[in-house]
Amino acid sequence: MHVSKESLLTSYLITEQARFYRLAYSYLKNREEALDAVQTAVCRAWEQQDRLREPEAVRTWFYRILIHVCTDMLRQRKRVTFVPPDALDAGSYEDPLPLDGDLATRVDALPPEIATIIRLRFYEELSLKEISAATGAPLSTVKTRLYAGLKKLRVSMEGDYHE
Repeated sequence: MHVSKESLLTSYLITEQARFYRLAYSYLKNREEALDAVQTAVCRAWEQQDRLREPEAVRTWFYRILIHVCTDMLRQRKRVTFVPPDALDAGSYEDPLPLDGDLATRVDALPPEIATIIRLRFYEELSLKEISAATGAPLSTVKTRLYAGLKKLRVSMEGDYHE
């Protein structure tokens, strides 16, 4: 049974929308902007679906689009702002960040290319190979950035325990 690229994309976009929102929110820290980013990425995916060469790679292909949308929005904003949890309006989406807000803050403080890899690996549970495909970085670079990010997080957390 052959499944069309369009029906595969539709199914994927519908079933994984909460994951997309969580990833966008981890970048933007703003409910409305995260929803806008997901909507923009979905529109771009529809417009560019003919570029999806391997239907089984839809996950990494879409994450790459979403990451680009989020980084474009951050670039337009020119700064990252912290929004305290009590300032977020209640909606159909819960706060998608990990329960350890301190860790999420530390991930946000990492250089963007390292934070992206940490988010994709641990928030979205992508394999290193999938992260390489989603970011366009060579696998060796992904491994190096992941190692560097984890080391920076560990040093940062150990610093708190020694004070």
